[in-house]
Amino acid sequence: MRQLPSQGRPASVIGPEGQRITRDTLPSPSTKRWVIRRKAEVVAAVRGGLLSLEEACQRYALTLEEFQSWQRAIEEHGLPGLRTTRLQDYRPGTLRAPAARMSGVAG
Repeated sequence: MRQLPSQGRPASVIGPEGQRITRDTLPSPSTKRWVIRRKAEVVAAVRGGLLSLEEACQRYALTLEEFQSWQRAIEEHGLPGLRTTRLQDYRPGTLRAPAARMSGVAG
């Protein structure tokens, strides 16, 4: 017998890579290493109604601001915007001068 989703929620949503995401396939609540795919899956789950924003923040110990930053990064830059090592490329006012131009600057 197939179980119906509770509270009118979908049983699954489509993830960032086209895969079907269910509550059981979401990242573990104990996740410590937030790679692009995992962040995008949580955002997709909230957008698709699989989790509420409150549930996602509580389940993953996220602040509202942190979740919203993931969502904004996807909206503005796609999945590459979630890459933590490249945040300076996507945040306004944080672009660094190229190394070649800095080499002639005395310190």
